[in-house]
Amino acid sequence: MATLKQVAAHAEVSVQTVSNALNAPHRLRADTLARVNRSIELLNYRPNRNARSLRTSAVELIGYCVPNWPNRTHLVMDQFLHALCAAAERTARHILLFTAEPGVDGMPTYDDLHARRLVDGFVLSQTETRDPRHGWLKNQEIPFVSFGRVWKETTQPGPWVDVDGAAGSALAVRHLYDTGRRRIAFVGWPKSSGLGEDRLGGWRTECKRLGLPTTSLAVRCREDSIEEGARVTGELLDAGREVDGIVALSDILALGALRELTRRGLRPGTDVGVTGFDDSPLAEVVSPGLTSFRQPMDLIAEELIAILTGGSGGSPAERLLQPELVIRGSSAPG
Repeated sequence: MATLKQVAAHAEVSVQTVSNALNAPHRLRADTLARVNRSIELLNYRPNRNARSLRTSAVELIGYCVPNWPNRTHLVMDQFLHALCAAAERTARHILLFTAEPGVDGMPTYDDLHARRLVDGFVLSQTETRDPRHGWLKNQEIPFVSFGRVWKETTQPGPWVDVDGAAGSALAVRHLYDTGRRRIAFVGWPKSSGLGEDRLGGWRTECKRLGLPTTSLAVRCREDSIEEGARVTGELLDAGREVDGIVALSDILALGALRELTRRGLRPGTDVGVTGFDDSPLAEVVSPGLTSFRQPMDLIAEELIAILTGGSGGSPAERLLQPELVIRGSSAPG
């Protein structure tokens, strides 16, 4: 493989000029840049990534820990991974996928990857309450950005991009209200989930603003599964709460609600309006189609990469993005 000095000699320029062609091409005259690039191409020169990142502190290879979602397949993970890889590649960077134990047990993996210069920084997801990764990476001065906030913290320990789940829940309530629903329940996750509590808060606030009841209309599932969504929907119906709308925290729970309503001879979208969250692939293939919130995955990925690589142009390192309501048959007017 050719060296930097060999490229400089071939192009009859200094080593610094070759370095500028690679890292700051705007500093060179057009004819000089063209000559250097021609030599780089002819000699098949490839920069030493490790040396460059050590010298410039550039974030070029980005580590991403693939989440382990217990008891289920996360239906939007493929979409996010594709968007993240594409966003990185548009800036001539790449994503290194890896797995690690949750919590503090996984920190040696992060430490090893960075110490061996296999990655220069990290994108985090599947954030948890008091997630230990953020504080550790911050203390080690390792660049990172998080898809999702760290819940139950007075201040966020690092930069993040997130989707406004509370605003989504509120919009779901307004949508069901506009279709004539007046007893709108919420099907959510255990209280330990900060994300779940955020979306629950959006539902409760909007119900109160519209003068709708909330007492005994919020139920919690033990896990995010179709079976649990069906079970708690059955509990709501058996309690005689006259529910005519359901805001489910996820598409998985909403699919469980649809199953239970259908099993009891009720017509989803006619007798009871149902909304989900994530606009997963299943949302448009079930019958009736599931009204759900689409997360702007391409924009999320672009913002994450921009923050991590310093390409955000001085914009705030905390971005709260809005989900898009995709209306289908499960919330047709009553």
